[in-house]
Amino acid sequence: MEDHAIVDLYWSRNPEAIQRTGEKYGSYCRAVAWNILADRRDAEECVNDTWLGAWNAIPENRPHLLAPFLGKITRNLAFTRWRASRAEKRGGGELPLVLEELEECASSDNPLQAVEAAELEAVVNRFLHTLPERERNVFLRRYWFTEPMADIARRYGMREPTVRSSLFRSREKLRHYLEKEGLL
Repeated sequence: MEDHAIVDLYWSRNPEAIQRTGEKYGSYCRAVAWNILADRRDAEECVNDTWLGAWNAIPENRPHLLAPFLGKITRNLAFTRWRASRAEKRGGGELPLVLEELEECASSDNPLQAVEAAELEAVVNRFLHTLPERERNVFLRRYWFTEPMADIARRYGMREPTVRSSLFRSREKLRHYLEKEGLL
């Protein structure tokens, strides 16, 4: 089913919208949540909460691209759940590593808060458009989807040290770009 038809179902408050969304974007949203939480049950709960979030948001917002809209809801829910579990105990998974990597070019003591700030988000988006496509995709896979470096290497036919070097260079470019924009 096409995205516009799914959005129309949400718009008309048809419960079939949730079923169609799950069929088309369930595995995508589970992957987003899994990469942040590394817990199947928590990821599944985030995905279910994503459908509710979409149900509540779409009558007021009509997304042109459904996948990024759902991905952002899932990602925000997963970060919220991760923060809650982190407050209870020290967690593992990719998220702490990703945040640690970004910390060197973030402008605050809490890189998660810095990345979520609206002004920084706009600057980072502009920065991403300065990168070559493959470099941008590697950066996004690591820092948006929180994919492990080994998975990124397999996806793009690279060696893991090459991915690590590419990410290091991209972070350095980002740091310089943020300095130029007056955010560091």
